Parts: sequence; C-alpha cells; structure tokens
Amino acid sequence: MTHYTIFIGSASGAKAASSFATVSSGTATFDIPSGYNAIHIQAAIGGGGGSIMGADYDKAGGESQGPGGGSGAFISDKIFNVAAGETMTYVVGAGGAANNSGASKFNLSASAGASTTLTGASTGALFTLGGGGGSSGLNGGVKGPVRTNTAGIAGVAGTIATAVTSGSFVETDNTVQSVTSNTSGPVGTFNQSSNGTVGDITGNGNCGGDNCRIGGADGADSYSGGGAVAGGTGGSSSGNGTNGTAGTRGSGGGGGAAQVNTGSTSGGNGGAGEIKYRFLNIF
Repeated sequence: MTHYTIFIGSASGAKAASSFATVSSGTATFDIPSGYNAIHIQAAIGGGGGSIMGADYDKAGGESQGPGGGSGAFISDKIFNVAAGETMTYVVGAGGAANNSGASKFNLSASAGASTTLTGASTGALFTLGGGGGSSGLNGGVKGPVRTNTAGIAGVAGTIATAVTSGSFVETDNTVQSVTSNTSGPVGTFNQSSNGTVGDITGNGNCGGDNCRIGGADGADSYSGGGAVAGGTGGSSSGNGTNGTAGTRGSGGGGGAAQVNTGSTSGGNGGAGEIKYRFLNIF
C-alpha cells in the first residue's frame, strides 16, 4: 500500500509567518505564539536626541545656531531564535526632550533619547539599542563669549544576541523563502545593525559678526542606509524664523535659528524609538 503525506496550511507544513506588529512607546510584554521558533525584527531603534534653541547676543561678535540631536542605534531585518510560549519584555526608548529655556539660552543641554530593549524570559536579552545624544550650547553670555555648541552624539548598539542567518520559512503567501529574503526593513538589506548618527552642526555652530543670521542644524538621520529616516529640520533664520522640528522613528531633533526678527527660535524633540516585529517558524 502506498502512503501519502499531506501538508495542510503551507507548502512545507510549517506555520506561515505572522503579520507585523509595531510598538512605539512604553514598556510591556507579549508571548511567542505556539508554532513559532523565531522573531523577525524588521525595525528597532533607540530614541533620538533632542535639540536646543538658537541664541542671539548683545555685541558678542556672533550668534549661535541650535545643533541637531543624534539618532539612536538600530536593527534592520535581524532574526533571533525564541521559544514558543515564552514571554518577551520590551522597552521602547522615548525621544530626548528639547531644551528651549529662554532665560538660559546661553547655557543649554537637551536630553538624550532612551534605550530600546527586547528580552525573552528563557532566551535572555536579544538587544539593547542606545538613544542618541541631545545637543548643547554651553558657557555663553549675553555680551559674550558666544557659547560652545556641540551636536548630539550617536546612540550606541549594546548587547545584540546571535542572529539567525540561514534556514527557510513560510511567507504569508505560503511560499517557502530563505531567511535572507527578509529585506523589507529601513536599510533594505538583511541582518543589519549599527550605531546611530551624530547630529548636524555648521562649523562650530556660530556665525561671525553681530546680528549675523544663522539657521538651525538638522537632527541626525536614523537607520543609516538606503532607507534612512530624515532627522528633524533645523529652523530657518529668514524673517521671523521657524522652529526646529521634531525627529521621528529615532532620529534627532532639529535645532533652532538665531538673529531672526524676534530673536531666536526653538529646537525640536528627538523621535521616539520603535520595534516592528513578526513571528517565523524556521526550518
């Protein structure tokens, strides 16, 4: 008698990949569903750093822009082994707050973004992605000296568990694919992770001569690579000026401008981190 094996539900009999889920704030848990042995992190990043306002002086021989905040360390299309049924705990790093206190615009430091982490109850820490640094402008005075401006530093990728780089899985359309086909993340290539990026600054962040106009610097882009997410835009110094804008998805906040018609403009907050993931059964 001839025996036949019938696979139900996919081309290989393995459970098809789940749909993606995204978390963009807070701390919470989720469980690995039955039938899955891996988690695909399409995108994860620490919070971006905030920026500061510009500074206008009284006969100090220059004016100061707000330098940009740094971006968080990131992961794009990495896969990790997990155990079905185990509980995962995540922390999504908040973006760093801008510092736009008018009374102390000559001595400001914006906040750094916070780290984003994912840890399994049985598999342990999968990753820690540091937040980008906040920009600063220190040791200035209304009549000089002009402040020393520093862009926000890059977030640092800490512990990252060993990734899965070979094997197959069933896609949502029930086709069997290699794990290396996962290239839908922001970088656009498989198995990527890196530190963040330093925020922008124009020279030393000061322009020369009283009443010179200087625009704010842009925040650092996040997910460096083909699909980088732009940082917050630096404020314009034209006319009444514009404020620096906030970062998104772990990018840095844009800095404020100086010597606009109304004095100076504000910097922006850093972008909050995120984790976008799905479950796979790798064989």
